[in-house]
Order: sequence, then structure tokens, then C-alpha cells
Amino acid sequence: MDQFMSAKIIDGKAIAENLLQDLKKEIDVRSKKGIRNPSLAVVLIGSNPASSIYVKNKRLACEKIGVKSIAYDLPNETSEKELLTLIETLNNDTSIDGILVQSPLPSHINNDVIFENISPLKDVDGFHPKNIGLLAIKRPQLRSCTPYGVMKLIKATQLAIQGLDAIVVGSSNHVGRPMALELLLGGCTVTICNRYTQKLQQKIELADIVVAAAGIPDMIKGSWIKPGAIAIDIGINRVESGKIIGDIEFDIAKTRAGFITPVPGGVGPMTVATLMENTLLAQKLSTQ
Repeated sequence: MDQFMSAKIIDGKAIAENLLQDLKKEIDVRSKKGIRNPSLAVVLIGSNPASSIYVKNKRLACEKIGVKSIAYDLPNETSEKELLTLIETLNNDTSIDGILVQSPLPSHINNDVIFENISPLKDVDGFHPKNIGLLAIKRPQLRSCTPYGVMKLIKATQLAIQGLDAIVVGSSNHVGRPMALELLLGGCTVTICNRYTQKLQQKIELADIVVAAAGIPDMIKGSWIKPGAIAIDIGINRVESGKIIGDIEFDIAKTRAGFITPVPGGVGPMTVATLMENTLLAQKLSTQ
């Protein structure tokens, strides 16, 4: 890769907007053929401020492209059993194409149990073990929204990524692990790092693609980024000043990277747009 004086900013908002417009056109065409618009059940438990913002953005995206959004805003004291009963009802409701349960859930509810009980064909977040497994065996169906959105951002650079060395910092079930699988599917040689990883700096310095998903502000120093590399920052961290920053030290990294995503305005909008794409796909899967 050639060295750049300053990175090209990957505009997640613009790329996401283009995807949403394409989805709207497809939904409109299907509607004219007599196919009902896709529907998404959005379950929000409690009043976590960040979760409320995410859910609002998802509902606005639904409105924008013609996806019917059905809101289930439940109190924080909702029990795991009550939530599972609702999910069973939604699984069996043929008018519902996608089910989204906003995380994090209250501490008395087991996230894994909830996500495993959502029908894999309605799992628009791409969290169900079956959907992660299909990605692992190179037969992706409903893909984890954030990693899939990241692949769309990387594609927008128009760089060929087959054979490149990629590193994913963070190994969570819903982001880091499926992100590594997506990069493998794209033909990269992938290293995935966790809290036990040794010599992290040296590994990052060699990477052609760096995807940060640790949730630790400025954890990855800008000086570690290989000149010309693609730097993707999934981290969203609110610091004491109130400012939202990522996991990568942006101001320095942008002087070294070839392409970089901003925080906010990078990965976040793509996650929402990919969720909309999954909702339309879920509707198609239900009629196959």
C-alpha cells in the first residue's frame, strides 16, 4: 500500500444513506407488486439513554424506507420469562419479519438465552448461534449488522482486500468474532485479539486492516497504524468531557492511515442500514 499524507475519511453516513435509498426503492417495487412492506418488532427494556437513542435511530430508518416498526417498550423490571413469552409470540406471528431486542439487557436477564430463543429466520441482528455458524461455514444468511456494515465500508474504499493482513481488536460474540469471520470470508489473513494478547502494538503495526472493537477510548495509538492501512473504529466511548470518541487515536491515525472511519459518523449509521437490509432479507426468507 502506498503511504498517504492524510487518510481519506470513510463517510459512513453517506454510504448508509445510499444503502437505505436502494432498500426503499426495492421495497416500493415489491409493494407495487402487492407484497406487503417488511415489518420489524423492536423490543426495548428499561430506559438506558444510549439504548433509547439507538432504538430511536432504528425506528427513524424504518420510517424512512417503509419498514413497519412495531414498538415494545417494556419496564426495566420485566422478567426473563415475560420477555421469552413475548419472543415466542413474535416468532409465531407471520406478520412480523424481524425481531430486535435492544442490548444491553438488565442484569437479571440472560442475553444469550434471549438471543438463542429468537427464530434464526427473524434474527435481524445476526446474533443467533445458527446465523454465526452459517457465516463460519461460508454460507452467510442473516449476518451480524455491525461486522457486515464494516465490510460494506471497506468495500467503499475500492481496495482489493484478498490476501491482506487484518487484525480485529476485541473478541465479543456479537462484534469481534463475526468480524473476524467476515474478513476471512473476504479473503484476508486474520488475527483476532483479546485481553490476553501479547505484543498488541507490534501486531497492529503490521496490519493492512485494523478493526477496533474493544470499547476502550484511544486504546490503539495513532502511531501504531501502518502507513496506508485501512482503520475501522467500531468503538463508541463517551469521555469525561462529554465528547464521543473511538478506540483508535483518531487525530494521529488519520495522518498515517490510507482510509479511516470517524467516530461518530462511521460504523454506527452502517449498523442501522444493515439492520434494515436484514429485515428485508428476513421477509424474503419467510416466503421461500
